[in-house]
Amino acid sequence: MLRVIFAFILAATGFLLGREAYLHLLSQHVAGQLWQFTLLIVAPVIGAIVGLVIAPSVESLFERELVEAESSIERMSPPEILGGAVGLIVGLLIAFLIRLVLLEWFSVAGASGTYIGLALYLIVSVFCVYLGVRVGIKQRLGSIAKMGQAASAGARAIPKVVDTSVIIDGRIVDIVKTGFLEGPLIVPRFVLRELQMIADSLDSLKRTRGRRGLEVLATLQETEELDIAESDYADVHEVDAKLVRLAKDRKAKLLTNDYNLNRVAQLEGVTVLNINELANAVKPVVLPGEELNVSIIRDGKEQNQGVGYLDDGTMIVVENGKRLIGEHVDVQVTSVLQTVAGRMIFARPKR
Repeated sequence: MLRVIFAFILAATGFLLGREAYLHLLSQHVAGQLWQFTLLIVAPVIGAIVGLVIAPSVESLFERELVEAESSIERMSPPEILGGAVGLIVGLLIAFLIRLVLLEWFSVAGASGTYIGLALYLIVSVFCVYLGVRVGIKQRLGSIAKMGQAASAGARAIPKVVDTSVIIDGRIVDIVKTGFLEGPLIVPRFVLRELQMIADSLDSLKRTRGRRGLEVLATLQETEELDIAESDYADVHEVDAKLVRLAKDRKAKLLTNDYNLNRVAQLEGVTVLNINELANAVKPVVLPGEELNVSIIRDGKEQNQGVGYLDDGTMIVVENGKRLIGEHVDVQVTSVLQTVAGRMIFARPKR
């Protein structure tokens, strides 16, 4: 559609300029009536053809500039977008006033100048209108209104960009329901595509995880404001790099369980919220010397070790516990080790 508009504008402009070139330049140097009639037809047609030839190049340049402008607007906050909309309206009014001056100035050069001025004004007008429509479609007015109300009440929260690992994990639903996680949750379109690929995987385990992630998203839509971000970066291929860049552009925090993504985001200066770290932080504190009752379910890596788990999933390694597999025993904590994967407790049987 855009290419047709440009082709029509430039072909019409070339046609009119070709006719003016004949009337004011060529007709004065042609004596024969047949030649005058021929050039009266050929000159406008040549102008229209030239306009059609350069139309694709002009349209490609227009499209590139439009994408750049759209990307800049998507990095703005809702108040900035609202200010930009007001600025767009004011700019169009100023452009209309300037148009009157331009037409008067170009009219000095005759009809050709008037046609050039009109063509420039039409191109600028199409650019502004097309840009406004594309940005307006991608921005949810309801979300902007809600964020505006929150800001007026002094409760503007920082948005959170959600990673695929957090969606598949599923614990985010319970955290949101408790009210500890505030602010809009941003799920990029490329994360949805990755989640759909996992759900369509031939591997049954991956397929189950992907479908669980889609169910988690459906639950989040009912309990919390969920924003599907259309932002994508053609120059970036890895999903992790796109997530970090999106979080920086939106001035948001990154919600993830991925250890490597956690470290990379911190190096890039992005604040990371790790649900695994949150789970470890809220686990009950266990000190050496305390007594626990645990069920030993399997043997450990070292000789004669038994392994059990607390209700929150914390692993307990029991010395000389291999002979007690399958029993509930009272143990006494000897030491606690905090690792990247979580907390590990070492104990020995009390009896």
